[in-house]
Amino acid sequence: MSEERAPSPAVARTLTVLETLVAADEDLTLTALAQKANIPLATCASIVYTLEQRDYATRRIVGRSHFWRPTLRLYGLATQLVRKVDLSTVAQREMRELADQLGMPVHIGVLTGASVVYVAKAAMPGFIQFDTYPGKVAPFNLTALGKAIAACLPEEELKPLLSQMAKGEGPRAHLATKASFVAELADVRKKGYALEDEEEQADIACVAAAFFDSSGHVGGAVGVTGFAKDLTARRRREAQVGLIELAALISRRLGAPQD
Repeated sequence: MSEERAPSPAVARTLTVLETLVAADEDLTLTALAQKANIPLATCASIVYTLEQRDYATRRIVGRSHFWRPTLRLYGLATQLVRKVDLSTVAQREMRELADQLGMPVHIGVLTGASVVYVAKAAMPGFIQFDTYPGKVAPFNLTALGKAIAACLPEEELKPLLSQMAKGEGPRAHLATKASFVAELADVRKKGYALEDEEEQADIACVAAAFFDSSGHVGGAVGVTGFAKDLTARRRREAQVGLIELAALISRRLGAPQD
């Protein structure tokens, strides 16, 4: 049997109706829903009544008009999925191994607005620990995690962030222009990893690589943090290789499309 199968028009139309309901800012009549979804009225009616029976859609009746909207049944499915694809556990063992190998903490960060939020950490062995922890927030342009993510954003998502760049407190901090930061991000995309060297704070350097979700959109980044004096030459190259491999592993586990 061929690995390539023809898509199902019925399934495609059902998903289109569901996506249209979710994207709408208000409840939709059947006619409006069919028009927005570009689906014949009779077909749309059959789909939306089935969604109602399965509790994915509900309707509000006003006179002779029926207004449709999605239910929170979808939220329940998404919640189950999030629990199964928890970024704090998706590569916990591999993060731990890389932290032990490098003697540096490994983190996963995601972009929220113009900030990077640390959502997972594998601490380094020993008594010395860095002030990084799940829940920590940092400006996206001052961390390797944020730069790695920003480098992979579509232009329409990156553009509003460029006016929200912060200046760090480290000795090498500088408030980049939009043009210079975009040029830096182009270099990140080319190399496959991002660097931050004493920009956010003194004596601290970071390396990070982006990973992708099932839609092919950048989902976050995985990185290491170390003392700037240690994260040089061989150690930095070792970190770069390890992080690129780890980011690729996380992408696969999140179902990212493979080239």
